[in-house]
Amino acid sequence: MNKLADIAAALKSADNILVCGHVMPDGDSLGSVLALGITLENMGKKVTMAGPDPAPAIYDFLPGLEKYRAGLPPDGVFDTLVILDCSVPDRLGDGYSELLSAGKTDVIILDHHASSSCLGKYRYVDPAASAVGEIIYDLIIEMGLEITLDVAVCLYTAIVTDTGSFQYDSTTPGTLRRVAKLMEIGVPAAQVNIRIYEEKPQAVYKLLCSALSTLNTSPCGKVSWMTVTRETLKNTGAEDEHTEGLVNYAKSIRGVEVGMLFREIEEGCYKISFRSKDAVDVNRLAALFNGGGHPHASGCTVRGNLEEIKDKVVSAALLALKGIK
Repeated sequence: MNKLADIAAALKSADNILVCGHVMPDGDSLGSVLALGITLENMGKKVTMAGPDPAPAIYDFLPGLEKYRAGLPPDGVFDTLVILDCSVPDRLGDGYSELLSAGKTDVIILDHHASSSCLGKYRYVDPAASAVGEIIYDLIIEMGLEITLDVAVCLYTAIVTDTGSFQYDSTTPGTLRRVAKLMEIGVPAAQVNIRIYEEKPQAVYKLLCSALSTLNTSPCGKVSWMTVTRETLKNTGAEDEHTEGLVNYAKSIRGVEVGMLFREIEEGCYKISFRSKDAVDVNRLAALFNGGGHPHASGCTVRGNLEEIKDKVVSAALLALKGIK
C-alpha cells in the first residue's frame, strides 16, 4: 500500500483526472468526490466528477454538485482515475469497473473498507478512518493546500453521514478534531444536518411504514430483518435512495445484535444490508455471500429466491452469534 504522500505526488503530476464514487452514492462517496474534485480544480487541473448513479436529492445543497455527471463513464482521455469509497469493482457500476483493467490511465484507490479489493497503481486504504472524507481531508493537508468553505461543507457531509452523526464507534478523537477544523472554516453544521436529516419527502415515511410491517425477529431475539421489494417502492412512491438507513430500525430493537434489510434491486436479485452492535463482525458475515464493508456495517448482493436467501442469511447470522450470551 502507498503512503498518502505518494497519492499527493501522483495527483500533483496529473493533468486530466476522472474522480468517481460507487453506485447509489451516499454522503461519504458523493461528498468525497466533490471535495477532491473541487480541490483539484482549484489547482488548475482538468477534472471530471462522476458516478454511475444520480446524486440523492437530499444532497442537492452540496457545492459543486452541478458538475457531477451521472451515468456511464464520460467520454474523454484521462491520465488519472481516482476511485473513492469503493471496496469491490462491482460497486463501480457499468463501465467504470472496466476502466480498472483498461491500462490506459493511472488508477488511484482511496478507501476505508477493511475488505477493500479494488486494485490500482496507487492504493491507500485506512480502515481506521471513519469516512473517506477523513482521508480526503488528510490528503489536502498533505498536499499543502487550503480547505475552502465549499470543500469543507462537502467533507463535513461525508463524515457526518458515514459516522451516523458521530454515533458509530468509528468516530475517533481525530474525527472530531477534523470536524472542529471544518466548522472553524465556516461549515454551518446545524443547517447541513437539517438538510440531510430533517427535510425528507413524505414517501420516505410511507416506505418506513411498509418496511416495518415486514419486520421479523429470530426466536432468540438477536437477529431482526425487514424487506423492501420493487412493488413496495412503487406503491409508496419511494426511490432506491430512500431506503438509506432503514436497516438501522431493525438493529435498534432492544436485544437485537444483527439487523438486516433485504432490498430487491431487480427480479431475483437482492441487496442485503447488515448492521451490528458489538458482538458480530458483519464484514465477515457479508463475505460469506461475496460482500463486505465494515465490522458493524456491511452488505452483499445475492440472486435467487427471496425466502431461500433469507433462510440462508439469517441462519448464517445466527451461527455467527452462536455462543454469545
